[in-house]
This record gives sequence, C-alpha cells and structure tokens, in this order.
Amino acid sequence: MTAFAQVKSDDIIWEIRSVNHRYLDISFRMPESFRSIETSLRAIAKSQISRGKLDCTLHIRNKESSSKLVLDEDLLATLKYLQDLITKKTGALPSTNALDLLGWPGVIKEPAVGKEKKCEIAEKLFVQGIDKIQIVRKSEGEALGSIIEEKLERLANKLDIIRGKTPKILAEYQEKLRFRVSQLTTEYDEGRLEQELVLIANKFDIAEEIDRLDTHIKETRKTLRSGESIGRRLDFLMQELNREANTLSSKALSAGNSLSAVDMKVLIEQMREQIQNIE
Repeated sequence: MTAFAQVKSDDIIWEIRSVNHRYLDISFRMPESFRSIETSLRAIAKSQISRGKLDCTLHIRNKESSSKLVLDEDLLATLKYLQDLITKKTGALPSTNALDLLGWPGVIKEPAVGKEKKCEIAEKLFVQGIDKIQIVRKSEGEALGSIIEEKLERLANKLDIIRGKTPKILAEYQEKLRFRVSQLTTEYDEGRLEQELVLIANKFDIAEEIDRLDTHIKETRKTLRSGESIGRRLDFLMQELNREANTLSSKALSAGNSLSAVDMKVLIEQMREQIQNIE
C-alpha cells in the first residue's frame, strides 16, 4: 500500500502519499479556497482505493501579481472589530499585525473566475494522481505477491515433510511403548494395552490439521491471483494457518516434526507481516 505520486500543471501541484492502514483513511492539505472540491476528491479516491492511509497535499504557486488578489474588506472589518472588543473588555493589547490578518483564511480572495478554473484543473489533476499512485501500488503488490508465493511453497514443503514422517514416527512410538510394557515384571492386560495404543494414535493424529493446512495454502494462492481487494482475506487466512500450525506443533511426537512446525510458524509470521502492505 506504500506509494508516492506527484502530478502538476503550471502552478498547481498534487503530492499523494500512501502508507499502510487497516482501513481507508484520507486526509487533505490544501488552501481554503479549494475546500469546496474536497467532497468530490474524496469520492474519487474511494472509487479507486479501498485500504490504506492517503495524505493528499495541494500546492499552489501563485504566478499572478498581487494586484489581482482581492481583500475581503467585510471580513477584515469584522476581525478588527472583534480585536478592539477583546481589548476593551480585557485590557489586553492586540498581539496581531497586518501579516497575521492577511494569513487569516478568506481575507485574501482570488478572482471568482480564476478560482473556479483552478478548482477544475485541480480535480482533473487529482484523478491523474490517483491513477499514478495505483500503478505504483499495483507494482509493489505484484512484487509482494511473488514473495508470498515463494513462502507458501516452502510452507507446503515443510508440511509434506511432516506428512511423510508422521506414520513411521507414530509406529515407532507405539512400538517403544509395547517394549516398555513388556519389560514390566507384573502381568498386564494385552487388550487394555491395545486400547491405550489406539487412544494414543487418535490423540496424535494430525491428518485433519494437515488437510486444513493444505486447504488454507491453496486458498491463499487462489486469493493472491484474484483481482479484488484481498488484504483482509489474507489476514484471516494467516490466522487460520497459524492456528493449525500451533496444533500441529502440540501434537509433534519427534524433535524433527516439532522443528518443522516451528519453521512453518516462522514462515506464516513472515507472510503476515508482508500482507500488512497489501490492499
């Protein structure tokens, strides 16, 4: 979701920055005389972007001479009246000067015709800026998608290793228990032993976890290839992958499987961090 775009035309410049965010958050910094188009600009951004924090800054370089600028004399008179009223009621001397008053929003006005034209140009430029930032975001997203695909492949390989080793590990564990029981000096119930071995097999059976992990890996790959907004869905899939990997780790009967499960959790966490950058 991180990107930067700049578009300009003569004295109008847009700078748009995009950073990671759970939802869509748009902020505008622009001269007060352009606030009338903010609602329209916000709608343009929402129609193209669904997630991320956008900081949109409009710069205006005035090339016109100061003679074309107009003072709002009514507003200036109101400010002067309020200043005198505060002095009269509180005794506090005025702390403002002429430059402070000129900087007050709306004191300096642009000619109406020039303002309308500039607002129109600013809106068209903003559309170009959003298109440009989307190109950058898409390029970054494709690069991140490749990274996640590579980690999914490594995750699937780790899962295959656990899948291949588990039957043999379980059989060896059960055989070890049989041997230990056979070394007992007291008699034991062979039927009860077999029941306990079956219970152990059920307790450490990870077939369901493996199947669910396979399903989540396939769904993550499918989601990456979709053309929609996928960030939140990928977040959810990472939570499910991590949940199954934790269960797998708790059922590990060997140090090798336990380490493979830890490696899987590391890969899932790395993907989760990268997914925070995806819309």
